[in-house]
Amino acid sequence: MSRFMPMLCKLVLAVLPSSSFAEAVVVGFGTHKPPYVFELEERGLEYELVEAALEHAGLEMQPYYAPLERLHRMLQYRELGAMASTNQTSGVEAHYSGVYMEYQNVAVTLQQRKIRLDSIDDLEGYSISAFQRASFVLGPVFRAMTEGNPQYREEARQITRNLLLYSGRVDVMIGDRRIIRAFNREIVDRVDVSQPVTEHFLFPPTGYRVGFVDAAIRDRFNEGLIAIQGNGQYQAITQRYEDY
Repeated sequence: MSRFMPMLCKLVLAVLPSSSFAEAVVVGFGTHKPPYVFELEERGLEYELVEAALEHAGLEMQPYYAPLERLHRMLQYRELGAMASTNQTSGVEAHYSGVYMEYQNVAVTLQQRKIRLDSIDDLEGYSISAFQRASFVLGPVFRAMTEGNPQYREEARQITRNLLLYSGRVDVMIGDRRIIRAFNREIVDRVDVSQPVTEHFLFPPTGYRVGFVDAAIRDRFNEGLIAIQGNGQYQAITQRYEDY
């Protein structure tokens, strides 16, 4: 925990009232995962929804980017004010908001492999690349499969999954449909993303929440979320990313 102390000092300061009379909340986001988070551009579907809900509640968002595994540890040790893209299955004790975003995770295979997947159990025996903490997020049946599959791996950089699948180095890629399509645009000059693929819908939509250290801040966020859903701002932000 000592390695986080310099950062902890900075984050503690960030929850004090700012000169604009709005409380600042440090919110952890996963590293670059378009269209939800464009890390270097301070935008994205998820980024803007969380920011808008906080802003409506009179709170200023200060983003902090790190891999999901690290963010969960930081939330657990109270080194963040909040963390996006999480929920109660994380195993971290926090005050969770209402669902602000749903991901549709799928298993993707190259059509030329002729792989048939009708259930999670069918994943056994295949090499799989998934996102960090997928074994928590995708339910107990999936987690049991991962524990018995030595060819299962999780990636800190989600773009790695696309590269592994299209280069033939794994049999199955697991992730959100929007994220997969977005990263295909970024690797078109590195692998052949025109290869036909099959999407296997093995998972229900995953509802994501923001985990907060402070219950009162969580309550204000929830009020802001309801407000932007009611005034059309939520829908306007969502429409900006329809192409994904």
